[in-house]
Amino acid sequence: MDFSGVVLCDEDRLFQTELRAFLADVVTADVISRDRQTGDNFDEGVHLALGAAGYLERDWLPESQGGFSAVQRRIWELEIGRAHTPWFHWGTTAMVANAVHDFGSDELRDEVLAKTLSGHYRLCLGFTEPEGGSDVATCKTRAVRDGDGWVINGSKMFTSNAHHAHYVFLLTNTNPGAPKHQSLTMFLVPLDAAGVDIQPIRTVDGDRTNTTFYSDVRVPDRYRLGDVDGGWTVLRTALDAEHGTGERDESGLQKIATMTEHALLLAEGLDAVAGSAAGSVVGEGSVAYRLGRSVARMEAALSTPGMYGRVAIATALRELSPELMDVQGASGGLASADLDAQYLFRLGVPMGIYGGTLEVFRNMIAQHALGLGRPAYAPATAGRS
Repeated sequence: MDFSGVVLCDEDRLFQTELRAFLADVVTADVISRDRQTGDNFDEGVHLALGAAGYLERDWLPESQGGFSAVQRRIWELEIGRAHTPWFHWGTTAMVANAVHDFGSDELRDEVLAKTLSGHYRLCLGFTEPEGGSDVATCKTRAVRDGDGWVINGSKMFTSNAHHAHYVFLLTNTNPGAPKHQSLTMFLVPLDAAGVDIQPIRTVDGDRTNTTFYSDVRVPDRYRLGDVDGGWTVLRTALDAEHGTGERDESGLQKIATMTEHALLLAEGLDAVAGSAAGSVVGEGSVAYRLGRSVARMEAALSTPGMYGRVAIATALRELSPELMDVQGASGGLASADLDAQYLFRLGVPMGIYGGTLEVFRNMIAQHALGLGRPAYAPATAGRS
């Protein structure tokens, strides 16, 4: 792995300077405080400002069509995280926009894409179900053909940002008698449709996600993405992006792994703990060793790519945050408005679930990277262990 620095050209330095100034102007202390209080990970004013400035469109488009260069995209991702931008849901919006572009009709593209890139439309994911766990293909939400449209009934868990979104990228079952990967159809369902109900769920770190219910929701066929019963093909592309299992480019500058923004929070929290500890305490061999070991673990996680990085980042956040709380002493368990160790500890719990549990990712690594067999979940039979 090449750890050498990238020398920025004058154009890229200007881009970085202008972006930092822009973010400093729109991501104010009030925005950050309100985001921590609501747990929304979203601010409409910031989102619309980014859209109006053309940043959303440039992030979504390839460089050949006016998007960021590889260096600019890396600068963009780092500065967005460093500014504590309420941002995590743009990734899912962009992911769904890609599906609309690739699988939607011309009419649907015209309806959705321009307003998505301007920031006026937001899109969310409707995959996981209350009884489905991480196996989204066990979908029970039903879509039944009704004339020129469809009637949808079911529910989804963890529909994050649904209360700020305009459409949900909804996985449905359109052929219950078929094998599970051949029974799925994807829709882009307007969240203002009759029969949609959004109810909040609070996670342990204070974030808000949602349960969404669909009761006789009627949608025209033009909101279907891809073929009937061909939803796994549509969904697979989105899952690859969410899991970080797509092909990496040759520049070495693309985002290391999904959810590296959380690792940047860990880095900031670690610096804060080390800086606040009394010099005599840090000077003690055991504390200095623990902080140094934490830095090494964190740097290793930040340098681990793809689905491996997804596991490394989440594991580092879960295991290092209690270490930092212990170094802080009694104050480490107290909640505050600042980014502190106890917040990182609470964040680490859902971090190991978002986009698929760590167990799912470890199985993916075992099967697809190491060539091992499928895990055996069935209980041992009599006489066998």
